[in-house]
Amino acid sequence: MRHNASFHNTGFDDYAEGYDAALAQGLAVSGEPKDYFAHGRIAWLADCLRQLHEQPRSVMDFGCGTASSTPFFLKLLGVDSILGLDTSQKSLDVAKRTYPLEYGQFLLFSQYQPNEQVDLAFCNGVFHHIPPDHRAAALNLIYRSLRPGGLFALWENNPWNPGTRYVMSRIPFDRDAITLTPPEARHLLQASGFAILRTDFLFIFPRLLRWFRGIEPSLSRLPLGAQYQVLCRKV
Repeated sequence: MRHNASFHNTGFDDYAEGYDAALAQGLAVSGEPKDYFAHGRIAWLADCLRQLHEQPRSVMDFGCGTASSTPFFLKLLGVDSILGLDTSQKSLDVAKRTYPLEYGQFLLFSQYQPNEQVDLAFCNGVFHHIPPDHRAAALNLIYRSLRPGGLFALWENNPWNPGTRYVMSRIPFDRDAITLTPPEARHLLQASGFAILRTDFLFIFPRLLRWFRGIEPSLSRLPLGAQYQVLCRKV
């Protein structure tokens, strides 16, 4: 639920300072703040990595926005370095103020050259803002950034979930987004040279039904959650 790469400018500079407030307005119907979802995504990814016996030392946050995932990368993944990329200079300015440079780098896409050294790429809620005919170029940049065998966790909003569509309709920068279904996401990734490892669906129950969240892991392969992760590997 963040913004896009340099392949399309959707005016996120306008939301750099008020991004959290706009997002909170949309997420209010779930009963949870944005950090609940940010923590949940990366905690789930961390568990997936443990199952694969993978311990990435570096992570690239593709479309990092104001870098709100940074503390979760450090705490839950235990990475040594973070590279945040975005198109919005104002968002990156917020990121740099919030997270000093010892945590990593926050760069415009125009300032970055892929070098095939990144262990893990992470992207949340970005591709639905990238025009469909530019998505292959975005994936190519990610592919060229990863080391051989590197991993990519693509998180997207699940358009099959009516709650997701309603939340997106309440967020100014998501209203006109072009969503990706899970099969569309997998097809794009495979066409770009990635091997699909797994697809998981998270965030099924709102806070009102939080007593049922304990069963969510057993339902993660069903297309019910508000978001989904496609985890894949560069081959």
